[in-house]
Amino acid sequence: MKMANLVEATTQQQFEDFLSKAGKCLTVVHFQASWAPQCAQMNGVMAELAKEHTHTTFVKLEAEAVPEVSEKYEIASVPTFLFFKAGEKVDRLDGAHAPELTKRVERLAVTGSPGGAVESSTTDLNQRLKKLINAAPCMLFMKGSSQEPRCGFSRQMVAMLKEHNIQFSSFDILSDEEVRQGLKTYSNWPTYPQLYVNGELVGGLDIVKELAETGELENTCPKAVTLEHRLKKIINQSPVMLFMKGNKEAARCGFSRQTLEILNGTGVDYDTFDILQDEEVRQGLKTYSNWPTYPQLYVKGELIGGLDIIKELKESGDLVSTLKGEA
Repeated sequence: MKMANLVEATTQQQFEDFLSKAGKCLTVVHFQASWAPQCAQMNGVMAELAKEHTHTTFVKLEAEAVPEVSEKYEIASVPTFLFFKAGEKVDRLDGAHAPELTKRVERLAVTGSPGGAVESSTTDLNQRLKKLINAAPCMLFMKGSSQEPRCGFSRQMVAMLKEHNIQFSSFDILSDEEVRQGLKTYSNWPTYPQLYVNGELVGGLDIVKELAETGELENTCPKAVTLEHRLKKIINQSPVMLFMKGNKEAARCGFSRQTLEILNGTGVDYDTFDILQDEEVRQGLKTYSNWPTYPQLYVKGELIGGLDIIKELKESGDLVSTLKGEA
């Protein structure tokens, strides 16, 4: 079934026509390659979203076939999604992340009174930035990840922090256009990478280089805590800790969703940790607890197990006493 709001642009002119026709309504452009299976998969996701969001236009565009457009928007890999309103790019998403695409469309497709909406979205963004800056004692906002930096400055910054044995978490600004633009204004610092310690901006590469040369970097940034120490701390953050894909509000896999439903049914308080946000914890915990899959449930620092064990405890009537640490 063809939908009027799911279209394909094969020329720059067509692409521009779709944008102008959509006016103030959201347009989502999928830069794709016909040879890439992940693009085909994301087209399926777009078709579903198109049914749901009838006022949003979804455009498929073969990245290599329309190079003028791909180059203008610096498309380096497929799939990449750009979000437009009133002909202006408002957001960008690199990679095949179906849940994130859905989330962005839902957020951006909302059209309210422009004044109020802008004001509240700025407040929301600032709260989000504050949360990200404070997500770890030492936070690096960079292009790419610490495993795969996507620009020379970010690569140098990561190498320097590692060389000085500094423990840091990183956020890939290429994966989130809203954060990328918002943080520049929030911190009044126009370039990346940006390093924060305890929620305060330290600066960019030049400043970190100076700190390293004067020997002050170690005093400025927290020294590397061993991964084991970090895992212990997170496991004991709350009497009942669930390591899962996603969080309490939005599980990102079926097993995690089922686990939340069971735990919510017990009335016992628990905290969650989203392993998708932290690759180091995700991999480290498997080894630490000798348990290869997620979700993982801990009570008072001890591993209880995964979904199957939680189901067994529920069936035998022992779940509540286990969660309360009485079993």
